[in-house]
Amino acid sequence: MTEEKWGQLRDRLLKTVGGNNYKTWIAPLEFSKIEDGVALFNVPTNFMGNYVSQNFADLILYELNSSGESVQRVAFKVAANKTARPAQSNAAVPARPASARSSAIAETLAAAPLDPRFTFDTFVVGKPNELAHAAARRVSEGGPVTFNPLVLYGGVGLGKTHLMHAIAWELRARNPELNVLYLSAEQFMYRFVQALRDRKMMDFKHLFRSVDVLMVDDVQFIAGKDSTQEEFFHTFNALVDQNKQIIISADRAPGEIKDLEDRVKSRLQCGLVVDLHPTDYELRLGILQTKVQLHQAAYPDLQIADGVLEFLAHRISTNVRVLEGALTRLFAFASLVGREIDMELTQDCLADVLRASERKITVEEIQRKVSDYYNIRLSDIIGPKRLRSYARPRQVAMYLCKQLTSRSLPEIGRRFGGRDHTTIMHGVRRIEELKVTDGQIAEDVEMLRRALEA
Repeated sequence: MTEEKWGQLRDRLLKTVGGNNYKTWIAPLEFSKIEDGVALFNVPTNFMGNYVSQNFADLILYELNSSGESVQRVAFKVAANKTARPAQSNAAVPARPASARSSAIAETLAAAPLDPRFTFDTFVVGKPNELAHAAARRVSEGGPVTFNPLVLYGGVGLGKTHLMHAIAWELRARNPELNVLYLSAEQFMYRFVQALRDRKMMDFKHLFRSVDVLMVDDVQFIAGKDSTQEEFFHTFNALVDQNKQIIISADRAPGEIKDLEDRVKSRLQCGLVVDLHPTDYELRLGILQTKVQLHQAAYPDLQIADGVLEFLAHRISTNVRVLEGALTRLFAFASLVGREIDMELTQDCLADVLRASERKITVEEIQRKVSDYYNIRLSDIIGPKRLRSYARPRQVAMYLCKQLTSRSLPEIGRRFGGRDHTTIMHGVRRIEELKVTDGQIAEDVEMLRRALEA
């Protein structure tokens, strides 16, 4: 295959994978030869070869065969005396200073690709995520480090990764010379193990301790990995000592991550720890309305009937990714069958998604979960004892029953030892008041609600 043909093939890959993926993973590839049905490419590092092999090899193979080559598989090897090449373009590019070049090399060697869809412009802000959004915005402005680290935590599909990518995009847009390194905790561990195996720990330390901003997604994955945690701890300390910004995400608060070393928990808790709460109805509806505008740009002839978005926002409540996926499926299905998106089509098209979201939380389940959480007996939750150690958990359980079930107050009262509905009403109001004034009660209620909705 000629260099010209490889250049044409790369142009097609650019259109398919997008500019950021192309720059990070495709541009540094150097075509070597095709031999015995194997297309061989030179790569700057083993890490890059492994990543491209796992994520883009099938696409490269398809494009090679589409261009007339007879290839059964692609392979990657580290070329001797090669370093990562910057992505090429048709425009003349001025020489970059050494700091910028080292930034580009660090990006190529270790960074995960950023999703171009995940920017601040596409992040829908509501009450459950407004604090996390504000903190992310502040960090993305660069300048003096105000809180270090910034830790974003919350359940699946609540926007942690979206905010992480948005911060990285904004930092790079404001200061292209800034060395911003974004990767998952799993990739950090992989790079660490590879460095140990290849006896290149000094290279590893230099790479991770020379960045301006380190962003690690899903840090809970290093829990239980003692050696990785130790290296993460030392990397963390080295960057903090240099006044470099660290941004972390996790699926729960640092103190709740099982098998995470106490010293790592302590380090993570010394900055700003922000919770992305589960979405409320208004935020879910706002997300759907924003996504509809994007879909209607692609499907301008499709109409969506009144009430459909409200129905989806009410029924699919736990995971924004599922919610967005449901809307994407709806538009695709309606386009294929040439119908308006009305309630009938919605229920037919999303029958499996709607069934999965129908799980009913029972009063009994709430009582068991609350008694376990407060380490008291179920009989004490239901029984007549008025000791504070029983009364407050009982009121929390009453509040959750009112919020998470469709049972009436008299029905809830009957399941709490035959109590009157006015007693239930008093308990609910008391917890509503305490959530405002007592941070511990607010945290207890939130953790229990999450556990019940999981």
